[in-house]
Amino acid sequence: MAARDAIGVTPLYIGWGIDGSVWISSEMEALNDECEHFEIFPPGHLYSSKTGGFSRWYSPPWYDEAIIPSVPYNPLALRKALEKAGVGKAADDRRPLRHPALRGLDSSLVAAVAVRHLAGTEAAKRWGTKLHSFCVGLEGSPDLKAAREVADYLGTLHHEFHFTAQDGIDAIEDVIYHTETYDVATIRASTPMFLMSRKIKSLGVKMVISGEGSDELFGGYLYFHKAPDKEEFHRETCRKVKALHQYDCLRANKATSAWGLEARVPFLDKEFINQAMSIDPEWKMVRPDLGSIEKWVLRKAFDDEEQPFLPKHILYRQKEQFSDGVGMIFERFFPQKSAILTVPGGPSVACSTAKAIEWDAQWSANLDPSGRAALGVHLAAYDHEHEHEQDPKHVPDTIAAGGSKKPRTIGWVAAAAAPPGVAIEG
Repeated sequence: MAARDAIGVTPLYIGWGIDGSVWISSEMEALNDECEHFEIFPPGHLYSSKTGGFSRWYSPPWYDEAIIPSVPYNPLALRKALEKAGVGKAADDRRPLRHPALRGLDSSLVAAVAVRHLAGTEAAKRWGTKLHSFCVGLEGSPDLKAAREVADYLGTLHHEFHFTAQDGIDAIEDVIYHTETYDVATIRASTPMFLMSRKIKSLGVKMVISGEGSDELFGGYLYFHKAPDKEEFHRETCRKVKALHQYDCLRANKATSAWGLEARVPFLDKEFINQAMSIDPEWKMVRPDLGSIEKWVLRKAFDDEEQPFLPKHILYRQKEQFSDGVGMIFERFFPQKSAILTVPGGPSVACSTAKAIEWDAQWSANLDPSGRAALGVHLAAYDHEHEHEQDPKHVPDTIAAGGSKKPRTIGWVAAAAAPPGVAIEG
């Protein structure tokens, strides 16, 4: 009998040999030459060799998309859930605690909570109370500057790594090989994370914590602005969480483990997921007229006026995301049809599912996983890219009580019109 974790944080594949043997591996490479057929081992499932089939062991209420949650939003309960379920467990580890990137909302929040929790733990006794933080980007990029600002605010020992456009291009083949996917957005985000992980491991670090999963749980992608109602909003978050094992979880695990580094993801702790997915989605809806924007419930939970977790303009920053072509190196490494079928496909706008494209008629003519494809939402969308220059320290009037968010960004492809800069954020 074999099983996979609830969400698919750790990759797992299953294959069948010509002789009837069953193979299970966390890397597709191990099955590529030995199995006649292989596929993704579904998250939250058990496999029994006696029955020769799968059965689901993880069946939370939110897994049924027809059930719309109705629990009122409790900001303090949500904050405590993250402190307890995810970051606390990582910080209580006996190994030195490290955090990979300080730029976007999710990674910065995880770091802020970890800094507060670290004192008095076994890890602090062994390794000191200073949290180490990391960021990677093109030299002089605004992302590096933002990361330094958060690091200074939190008092971390910050490590800043630079890479060039050529470094990114040169690494693409290795990234495709190690991540075992050719999904455009995943490769774009994996490349700087892969380069950063090599640097982190060279410092002797074995474990980092990151912020993957938050966008999916709270509707943080910009296309959620166009959700027609709370029911469809909730169903889309369910679809996104169910697909994490093919996207962000795959990236976070494989881009780091390629260098022997372990990445932990507090937002995807089962207890925290249950807390986040039980909230009435009406509270998650984007309502600029009421001062609530994407991921307002998470931002508000950590908006502490007396003891701020983060500077206000970091807490309320708009999301960015870019995606460009990476080629078809994948097929050379993994020529089997089984391998190709493990990679998700289909139309997408700003990392949406295919279903969410129906929310706005103009999106079907502008299919692009970049956040700037969210026409009418992103402040620098493709159709008016140079009309708005956002002051990084400016908090728009409409979000005085809540705010915008910042994402995974990769801007090393010369064709990208966005400001150069790379940072990894969960």
